Amino acid sequence: MELARLRAVRGWTYDELAARSGLARRTLIEIEQGRTIGTLKTWHALAHALDTPLDDLFSTLCRGHDLPGPSEG
Repeated sequence: MELARLRAVRGWTYDELAARSGLARRTLIEIEQGRTIGTLKTWHALAHALDTPLDDLFSTLCRGHDLPGPSEG
């Protein structure tokens, strides 16, 4: 997941990212492990803490996936 990669690149622990983002350590762990998706407010805080555009955090979710909608037949 992109969040884990960005955190690792910076060498930050969960505690450090929690302090920088104002989010709970448990929230970060649950997001990275895919147990929750978080709110837009959560992702906004993460983008600011990581100094990265919000869309960069979500870009990996869209790679290799088709747009939702009716299938062509």
